[in-house]
Amino acid sequence: MHESVLLTESIDYLNLNQSSIVVDCTLGYGGHSSHILKKISHGFLYAFDQDSEAIKHAKLKLQAIANNYEIINTNFVNIKEEITKRINQVDGILFDLGVSSPQLDETQRGFSFHKNAKLDMRMNQNQKLTAYDVVNNYSLNQLIKIIKEYGEEKYASSIAKGIINSRKIKPIETTLELADIIKQNVPEKYRRTTHPARKTFQAIRIEVNDELNVFEKALKDSLDLIKVGGRICVITFHSLEDRICKQIFKEVSSIPKQLQNLPLIPDEYQPKFKIIANIKPSDAEIKHNNRSRSARLRVIERSR
Repeated sequence: MHESVLLTESIDYLNLNQSSIVVDCTLGYGGHSSHILKKISHGFLYAFDQDSEAIKHAKLKLQAIANNYEIINTNFVNIKEEITKRINQVDGILFDLGVSSPQLDETQRGFSFHKNAKLDMRMNQNQKLTAYDVVNNYSLNQLIKIIKEYGEEKYASSIAKGIINSRKIKPIETTLELADIIKQNVPEKYRRTTHPARKTFQAIRIEVNDELNVFEKALKDSLDLIKVGGRICVITFHSLEDRICKQIFKEVSSIPKQLQNLPLIPDEYQPKFKIIANIKPSDAEIKHNNRSRSARLRVIERSR
């Protein structure tokens, strides 16, 4: 069962009224979208998802509430292009960057290091690149780079070498094979403190779905779509995403560095956005839903 993280907070911070036009960039299984729909009886919801399984489930949920929504079956990297076809500006945009629990729990999707499945990890089942390709075809240096950067894994080098040595014998085909190779290539002590495959699996998933570049482009494009008084809420789950969000929000809500000491800042250089919130889940939420422990919600508002 998937539980949306920071659900109440993100819906509250979107600051919706009955006529709000809202974009949910990550429909998933409809957790946030269903709550948004209940608040916008005279408004409209555009929801993005590239996962056909998730869309099927979410549709049933949303249909039971209202019909003032449209599901856009594509990656949210296309937000600007898709939304401007339909409308000029919107009142709220929500990003929830967590992998949904059903994706992790569906064994055959190959996201989990706890269950045996083919190495896949595609959020869009129609794309070509899979985790199998990354693990079996990337060079040693490419593997070290993604495991170190995207997984923030301190044993990236030895894990990558272990992968290369194993695939010389035979291709690495399943999640448990990969998890086992990772386990064998980290110190015993490390295995005792955490699941040693967690960070490497995260890194491969980010690479397969190009998650960081996609998010950065979509977030920047979102800024152009938001009305004055409108808000963007972003829920991130690891430091790399959060860093991108923090930097972009800081940039657009600050006066350019070279002008900061001027006694009077010209109007066109005044920031168009202001930061509203930066919060973490409550202890109660973390206790109830362990997957929320690394989440963070950042909120920005267009002020001019």
